[in-house]
Formats: sequence, C-alpha cells, structure tokens
Amino acid sequence: MTLIIMATAFAASLLTLFSGFGLGTLLMPVVAIFFPVAVAVALTAFVHLLNNLFKLLVLWRMVSWPVATRFGIPAMIATIPGAWLLTQLSTLPEIHSYTLAGIPAVITPVKLAVGLLLIFFASAEWLSLGERFKVSSRWLPAGGILSGFFGGLSGHQGAFRSAFLIRAGLDKDAFVATNAVIAAAVDTARLAVYGLNMGLLLAHANAGLLAAATLAAFAGVLAGQIGLKKVTIGFIQKLVAVMLYALGILLVTGII
Repeated sequence: MTLIIMATAFAASLLTLFSGFGLGTLLMPVVAIFFPVAVAVALTAFVHLLNNLFKLLVLWRMVSWPVATRFGIPAMIATIPGAWLLTQLSTLPEIHSYTLAGIPAVITPVKLAVGLLLIFFASAEWLSLGERFKVSSRWLPAGGILSGFFGGLSGHQGAFRSAFLIRAGLDKDAFVATNAVIAAAVDTARLAVYGLNMGLLLAHANAGLLAAATLAAFAGVLAGQIGLKKVTIGFIQKLVAVMLYALGILLVTGII
C-alpha cells in the first residue's frame, strides 16, 4: 500500500511540475482505495500543499509576482461563488450512471458542463488557435476570476489556471513557478476548510505514510526540475492540452 501511494505521488508530482495540475486528480483516487474518501481528500490536500510549498522553495526566484498577484487573488476570491453554485447544482438529478470495469461512473450536469469546457480549452491549445492570443496584464484579473469560479465549481482549479496561464506570455520557468505560488495560496485556503478532517486523517493514516507520500512528491519535484532544463514551452503547452483533454473526458464520462 505505502509503495503504491509513494509511486503515485512521485509520478503525479513529476507530471504536475510541468502541467501545473494533476497531482490531486491522480493521487486522491489511489489513496481512496485504501482509506475512506474523507481521509483520502485530506491526505491529498496536505501532500498537495506541502508539494507546492516545496516547489516554491526550489523555484521561487522564477516566480512572476505581478502575474501571481493579479491572477491569484481574484482566483481565490472567485472560488467562493463557484463552490456555492456547485452546492446549488448538486441537487440536480444525474443524467446517467453505469459501471465500467467495476468502477461506478455517474454523469451529472456539472461534470458534463465543466468537462466540455476543459475539452474546448484543450482543443484550442492543441490546434494552436490561441497562438495570437496573449493574456495581457489588464486581463489577468478576469482570467483569475474565470479560473477561480470554474475551479470552485468543479474542484479542478489547477486545470483552469493552467489553461489561462499558458497564454500569459510566461517562459517555461516562470509558468511552472508562478503556477506553484498560486496553487500554494489556494491550497492554504483549502486546507483551512479541510481542517476538520485532519483529525480523521491522523487517526487513519499514520505519520509515516503521510511523510512517505510527501517525500515521494518532493522527489518528483527534484526529478522534474532536472527535466525542466531540457523541455520547451511548446512541450509544456502540448502537455497541458493532453491533460486537459484527459480530465475533460473523465468528467464528461462520469468516471471522476
């Protein structure tokens, strides 16, 4: 169990360093195999926060602070109405439910809408439709609001954040570092909400497992930093598009 969680944390952290999202999406379902969902969410949030703080420790010199503040603060604020709307829409009936290879899948209006939106962003990025579009500084707050709102609505804020920041005119180092500082701010707010679950987390998952998963995620960051010197912003753009596609399809089909 511990080795599986560590391997997942390492691989997800390595991938997330380049894309700006994906750690929680990959790690939480694996942890949920061994622990109650509430514990899995709390453990993933804790590892996610520490991982982003570690990325900042390694990459803080590369952060574009004007982008981080103008985008990140509106994103954090806009997460609140997005999350509120989610509570309202969650009462809508599901569209369809089925089982795929023993995995229960439920398609809901929220998952369908958000998934299609992510697929749209992915298509625009993959087909280079946004090549002539750059998010200038005056549009950063608007991008943050949209990212935060839809992130609060779907719980996948990192995907929307990367979809916007990839067009903010940042180089690969600044994109990775700026994404990390915004994610750390959002995680801090999230962990305050999940605070009620931390007792449950410590009761079910011992400190050794938490430390092992966190250290594995740190190792993923260090391995990714070596690879970061060899990749291009074009590679990161394509990776973001692929992960947006994957996340969008998983949401539309109700698997997550």
